[in-house]
Amino acid sequence: MTDRPGSRARARLLCAAAVLVAAAALALAAARGTGSVVASSAQAAASTQTGSDTGRQVFLRDCAWCHGTAGGGTSRAPSLTDVGAEAADFYLRTGRMPLSSPDEEVRSGPPSYDDATISALVRYVGSLGAGPAVPTLAAGDIVNGRKLFGENCAACHSASGTGTIVTKGEPAPELWHTGKQQVAEAIRVGPGPMPPFGAKQLDQQEVDDIVAYVHQLGSPQDAGGAGLDQYGPIIEGLIALFVLLPCLVIVIRLLGKRAPRRSREEQS
Repeated sequence: MTDRPGSRARARLLCAAAVLVAAAALALAAARGTGSVVASSAQAAASTQTGSDTGRQVFLRDCAWCHGTAGGGTSRAPSLTDVGAEAADFYLRTGRMPLSSPDEEVRSGPPSYDDATISALVRYVGSLGAGPAVPTLAAGDIVNGRKLFGENCAACHSASGTGTIVTKGEPAPELWHTGKQQVAEAIRVGPGPMPPFGAKQLDQQEVDDIVAYVHQLGSPQDAGGAGLDQYGPIIEGLIALFVLLPCLVIVIRLLGKRAPRRSREEQS
């Protein structure tokens, strides 16, 4: 039995296709191997860089277009010279920076970088001047912290740390999940409408006391009852106006007595 010419042609085509597939697989494997070597070399090079170098590179990539290549500020953002590591650490770890656009509102949120990148950026910004360093915290007195919090913070953040809306619609955020370091930094930095508190207003021990009090607030403490006091003065006022006041009027009406009508003889 003899092979047909068409069968031989198909066999040659299949052999050629198999050779091409094998060659492509070998080329892909080689490319992956090269890529791994290149990636490993890049990682090795990155590991030899200092934190300051990495911070500067990230700054030039993500921050310089607003704050300037040397951190001196532009028309879009203020100077970072002498701002210090404290402010940089606060704004980066609370997600307030960087912004995706100069017109974007500064709001707290999840941080945009991992811890190592934030630390590198903080060191670099701190090297731009003689600003305050990241504060070192010590143990605080919760009782005194509660007193100081009531005098200086509760008007905006509420006594339970739930936060509220202050001037121009700016929020005073809830503090239950704020880290100790960020509470201490916020006191000194004064983000948004919050005023900064200098050492003459609150010394470091008093800051430690406030941090200790805020840290023990935890989640809403309303076990066994309604957490109305956890929602802030605006919600409380609305409930009092539209729920409690009408109920009080109804009770007064039910308990009150109508004055007896005077007869015509008495009226005459």
